[in-house]
Amino acid sequence: MQALVLEQSEGRTTAIVRPLSPDALPAGEVTVDIDWSSLNYKDALAITGKGKIVRKFPMVPGIDFAGRVHHSEDPRFHTGQDVLLTGWGVGENHWGGLAEQARVKGDWLVPMPEGLDGRKAMIVGTAGLTAMLCVMAIEEGGVLPGQGDILVTGASGGVGSTAVALLSALGYRVTAVSGRASTHDYLRQLGATEILSRADVDKETRPLEKQRWAGAVDTAGDRTLASILAQTNYGGVVAACGLAGGFGLNTTVMPFILRNIRLQGIDSVNTPFARRTDAWRRVVKTLPAAFYQQAAREITLHEAAESAAKLLNNGLTGRTLVKIR
Repeated sequence: MQALVLEQSEGRTTAIVRPLSPDALPAGEVTVDIDWSSLNYKDALAITGKGKIVRKFPMVPGIDFAGRVHHSEDPRFHTGQDVLLTGWGVGENHWGGLAEQARVKGDWLVPMPEGLDGRKAMIVGTAGLTAMLCVMAIEEGGVLPGQGDILVTGASGGVGSTAVALLSALGYRVTAVSGRASTHDYLRQLGATEILSRADVDKETRPLEKQRWAGAVDTAGDRTLASILAQTNYGGVVAACGLAGGFGLNTTVMPFILRNIRLQGIDSVNTPFARRTDAWRRVVKTLPAAFYQQAAREITLHEAAESAAKLLNNGLTGRTLVKIR
């Protein structure tokens, strides 16, 4: 089997596609022949060594994948069954999806939802699942279409672009934040009605500012998140799912008490099976068919390392599919 293998020597990470014996795969009940994976922000940090994502080497990165069961010791899965995986530390502390095979725990797998195939599932991937969980949090917080704009930061990235498409399809008016003017047409095609620059939201603010947002999906954190909270409407919901701008949060209790705002953290890594499958069902039902053509580019396993560097330098838009076979 071919795999992208990360090694570390003297603090420097190298990423090379090379053959591995399937016997080298880590322990697990289910072996999967992988057809598709994707390149996520966390993958890019791991592959380039710019984030402390991987702590044990060698490691096969890839936090998600889709394929067919090769062998199963778990009665819930059978040979030839289409499955997908996102999260659970795969690609971080357990060999992941940027390889022709993976061996994982049965608890980590999801049967392929009806209406999806492996390619479409990885266009959605971890990023899209996270976006759907954010949208569900906004809905469950009582924010309905027509109550005001929903702000989406990092809108040209994987989570952000899927969130824009989902929210627009559900009838919300979406304001997208992007640092690149070249992405504006793409974001409007996904359903954004207004586009702001990163500088419009990444700035110091008072604890409370003029109310602008009924809710938000934030992938940045730090100063951007504090600014969003200060401008969120009474009763609004902010779903925080990323820290691309930093992990700090310099704010006060005032937005939460005086404006009844909910800050909902979103984790897709350890999401329970029932919540996970419900989110996938919602994705299939909600995402317009056009999204699968608009939001994805395709690369090979051998192009993954180079593309990881581009992703960290804001050189990629939307989702990047990795065709394994």
